[in-house]
Amino acid sequence: MSVLVVGLSHKSAPVATLERAALTGDALGKLLGDVFDASDVAGSFVVSTCNRVEVYAEVDKFHGSVSAISELLARHATVPLAELTPHLYVHYEDRAVQHLLSVACGLDSMVIGESQILGQVRQALRTAGEQGTLGRALSDLGSLALRAGKRAHAETGIDRAGASLVSVGLAAGARRLDPAAPEVWDDFAADGSLAGRSVLVVGAGSMSSLAVATAARMGAARIVVANRSGGRAERLAATVPGTVAAAAADLSRLAAEIAAADLVVSCTGAPGHVISADAVAAARSTTAGSSRPLVLIDLALPRDIDPAAAGVPGVTLLDLETIDQAPGGGAHDEDVAAVRRILAEELAAQVSADRAARVAPTVVALRAKAAEVVDAELARLTGRLGDVDARARREIAQSMRRIVDKLLHAPTVRVKELAGSPGGDSYEAVLRVLFDLDPEAVQAVTRADAVAPGWPEQEVPK
Repeated sequence: MSVLVVGLSHKSAPVATLERAALTGDALGKLLGDVFDASDVAGSFVVSTCNRVEVYAEVDKFHGSVSAISELLARHATVPLAELTPHLYVHYEDRAVQHLLSVACGLDSMVIGESQILGQVRQALRTAGEQGTLGRALSDLGSLALRAGKRAHAETGIDRAGASLVSVGLAAGARRLDPAAPEVWDDFAADGSLAGRSVLVVGAGSMSSLAVATAARMGAARIVVANRSGGRAERLAATVPGTVAAAAADLSRLAAEIAAADLVVSCTGAPGHVISADAVAAARSTTAGSSRPLVLIDLALPRDIDPAAAGVPGVTLLDLETIDQAPGGGAHDEDVAAVRRILAEELAAQVSADRAARVAPTVVALRAKAAEVVDAELARLTGRLGDVDARARREIAQSMRRIVDKLLHAPTVRVKELAGSPGGDSYEAVLRVLFDLDPEAVQAVTRADAVAPGWPEQEVPK
């Protein structure tokens, strides 16, 4: 079985296509189940975020699996396959592994080094585990990716500036409000860059929470949280530092809050537009809304804000596509290089471990054959010596087994070490030939390992 990735992201598709292809909730669960049920697929999980939709599958046939997964992705995304195909990319085996590690470390993100993707990959693995679609190979790969991602953020400065889609978006919005601001800032979401500004955050999820915290750090004078659930809006508004005026609002007051705001951030995850062009026009027509510029930042996919709102006088609309081109938020070259070194280390360690694991059945078969030889010799010796007291028989048996264990210890340990190196398969073959091991015995050990107790349930790392 090999790992296959079929997907599309901000690098391969325009936002309009990503918006249509984005999957959440039941639609995501159904795609996951249908991929798992496809022929030649033994495991699957799906990573679906605001700038990527990727299907990871454990398959034993390449071309048929690519076709099947592409068709399922198009069907569940309700995008014609002919329209979706030009934007799809495919990674297989080692390239698939490398791709997931790059994604988990934030190297493939719209904002290099952002850390949210690590949690999103973890959630994708957890969802697949709960639905029973996460096979052993993908579970191991997921653990590898999460470990690499944690190391990248702990051991390098890849996220030293707190880079995220939210902070880059807010920085871009702040620059639109202050034309005199430099085009590129060393600290792109600088403290004080929203000083005196009123910010409206629409939504109360994790991204909205990050938007509130970032706006407060950037010096916003007032932050209002509007959400369909008043309780969640109040709880999020309560997290705003006491030095900043904060309030919660119902979505029914959206037009009035837009009129009072300098900058609006929307990230609700709703299936349709939350902020219409008419609502923005109505807000601008009021006395409170017409005298100053207004920046709208749409971080949602599907989009929260009607694109037509950009045509309202005095309004600037920034969406995912615009933010992708915004200055600031770029990781330092040395940090990217450091993360790539971590990826290389993790991949090399995994390859070495996989090679060493492949020789384990041969080692087990060798020890089993040695045990059979010892048992046969003990039976022969018992027949020749006649009556021997039980204590002496035990001492003889233990001595023979200790001798065999000591003779086998060095070569079995060494062959495991050598198996982890390039060309390690040859050492396993030599071991089988030297000790005349029955291939069927080795295969029997391999099959037993594949159906070990507890499989296929795997714990997704936290």
